[in-house]
Amino acid sequence: MAKGKPLINLERCKGCGLCIRVCPKKILEMSKETNSQGVNYPVVNDESSCIACCFCATMCPDCCIEIEDDK
Repeated sequence: MAKGKPLINLERCKGCGLCIRVCPKKILEMSKETNSQGVNYPVVNDESSCIACCFCATMCPDCCIEIEDDK
């Protein structure tokens, strides 16, 4: 199975949470910290479980997420 890791542009994130809802492995959660816009952003809670499905990146309306392949 493919492995990867989500790279999140924290400053562009508007905190909609769509990425968290679509993750089949539930490895994303909302941070307690905020970015410079005062918005809570998603963080990865279990990077090793990422299957590089790209659902989070596809769902993000602001293109804040990229998936880096683990090779």
